[in-house]
Amino acid sequence: MVSSNIRNYTIIAASIVLILMSMPVFALSSITNLLILANSSSGPNLDIYLYSGPLSANDHYAFGNCTYWVYLLRAQINQPIPNSWGNAISWASRAKSDGYLVNRAPSYGAIMVDIHAPGGLGHVAFVESVNKTGSWTISEMNRVGFDEVDTRVMPASSASKYYFIHHKLK
Repeated sequence: MVSSNIRNYTIIAASIVLILMSMPVFALSSITNLLILANSSSGPNLDIYLYSGPLSANDHYAFGNCTYWVYLLRAQINQPIPNSWGNAISWASRAKSDGYLVNRAPSYGAIMVDIHAPGGLGHVAFVESVNKTGSWTISEMNRVGFDEVDTRVMPASSASKYYFIHHKLK
């Protein structure tokens, strides 16, 4: 009796997962291959997704990591970046060396660089929008978990803690 119930619950759970995987979700920055894992109207993470899209042949950064995600999104908005910047901690200095505008002010499409992120390799995120209050919304991969994309609203008062990589200077 118990094993029969467990089998039934397993079949139901598997069916739910398959249904959820086939449902479309709204896209972050025109990326449509995101499966929602969690949805929250409060807390530091607004939503959490799993990226299920195709691998980008031009993206040489490690799949499932923050650098992969940001490279992918910058290509989507026709503001590509090189594959040669390495770990996130070096992105601001390498971008500046490559002629990109780097400052402490967020703007749509900019890359937010956190050189103080846990792990010693830094962290990068994509600026999805900037609000009139000065806060900004980011999308990022591998902060919550490998290949997981989340969104957060960052307070205006924290901008000086991060570098922002914008467009390439002429």
